[in-house]
Amino acid sequence: MRDVGHFIGGEHVAGRSGRSSDIFQPMTGEVVGKVALAGADEVRRAVENAKAAQPAWAAVNPQRRARVMMRFLQLVADEVDSLADLLAREHGKTVLDAKGDIQRGVEVAEFSLGVPHLMKGEFTDNAGPGIDVYSMRQPLGVVAGITPFNFPAMIPLWKFAPAIACGNAFILKPSERDPGVPMRMAELMIEAGLPAGILNVVNGDKTAVDAILDDPHIKAVGFVGSTPIAEYVYSRATAAGKRAQCFGGAKNHMIIMPDADMDQAVDALIGAGYGSAGERCMAVSVAVPVGQATADALMEKLVPRVEGLKIGLSTDSSADYGPLVTREAVERVRNYIDIGVKEGARLAVDGRDFKMQGYEDGFYLGGCLFDEVTPDMRIYKEEIFGPVLSVVRAKDYGEALKLPSEHEYGNGVAIFTRDGDAARDFAAKVEVGMVGINVPIPVPIAYYTFGGWKRSGFGDLNQHGPDSIRFYTKTKTVTSRWPSGVKEGAQFSIPTME
Repeated sequence: MRDVGHFIGGEHVAGRSGRSSDIFQPMTGEVVGKVALAGADEVRRAVENAKAAQPAWAAVNPQRRARVMMRFLQLVADEVDSLADLLAREHGKTVLDAKGDIQRGVEVAEFSLGVPHLMKGEFTDNAGPGIDVYSMRQPLGVVAGITPFNFPAMIPLWKFAPAIACGNAFILKPSERDPGVPMRMAELMIEAGLPAGILNVVNGDKTAVDAILDDPHIKAVGFVGSTPIAEYVYSRATAAGKRAQCFGGAKNHMIIMPDADMDQAVDALIGAGYGSAGERCMAVSVAVPVGQATADALMEKLVPRVEGLKIGLSTDSSADYGPLVTREAVERVRNYIDIGVKEGARLAVDGRDFKMQGYEDGFYLGGCLFDEVTPDMRIYKEEIFGPVLSVVRAKDYGEALKLPSEHEYGNGVAIFTRDGDAARDFAAKVEVGMVGINVPIPVPIAYYTFGGWKRSGFGDLNQHGPDSIRFYTKTKTVTSRWPSGVKEGAQFSIPTME
């Protein structure tokens, strides 16, 4: 049993609230540790440390800040195997998938190395008679990130890497379900040369979240999680005068056109729908074959592939996916499957009774596949967040385009086709934030921006890419004129450049 506290002022500190939460190992269902749940006073202590350290860090030139991040990335690379093993054991995803989790975060940190260029302002010489105008980007001060269980390396890195590179101090509130990797990354940042107090980790639940949202010294908050909580965080943060970027749930569709390579489409659905046990905000959870013949051909190939999924230990390199994160997560997904059956969807593959031999207390669930799902069903409307794929048959392209466009979520969508005109039309018209063309999980590369539309995202700026620099900085514009001996007298009209 291990105890996990907080990381404040460059060192580990024990929890003081008297409250804690169990840390499970999903493979076995065993409790392997306790994580402290911060109270408001512990959040305040972290903020005070951050506030005291931030001005000196902001005064460090951006190239030197980038060098700290560069050393951090080398340290992560040196121990990626142990980080991935820790992540897999706490979350449940396979070690290979855990390495992907880390790598996608690393790529955003690599983008942040360009902060000397990314923070450059603009300059106009002689904008008016003897007048120069220039702008500069400056850090906000103390900012915070509230990150989810399903990507305990990637999402924290998406948040704190650009924020710290821009000269801010950061308060990270990771998921209490798998806190090990965020705590280790904070240690590695200190080893890389980050001053104490610039990255603080407070573990906790809603009490800690509310303390972050209400603290007047925290200028911006980023969040990833479910839509109801994203909306809550966004509303409370903005009411307190903070910047906020909050990303919520998803119902990602994949359209399969009649001309699609069916084997390629099935491979994509299997990986994108069932990888990480479906616990991804970009998981494909709805397949939309266009036309009856396409749907029948898809199901013919899809059913045996789902039946043949290998569910195993997170440490099993041959497993397709491992356990879900908690027993409650398994029960929630099971409940949705029961609802789908009651609503009249055809459960073509039923994985509810799967048991891992020798690990019967682990949080496992077999792959499930629904056919003949309709848009009025709850299993279509709501995010299930598990290894469940729903097939919604569309009679034509127009109906297929309408499904993701009219859904309340608008995170990601994909189309599989050989027709360039259809793909181009789909990309232009679909009302979704991220689009894949023969790519099932269209997560943009690090120097583009990640963000969904509609109830998948709240806020004007997205994650990573240039938007991250804009989010974590404020622009100051300077209009400058030096005396030249010319006396113009007082001017009472608004200044212009004529």
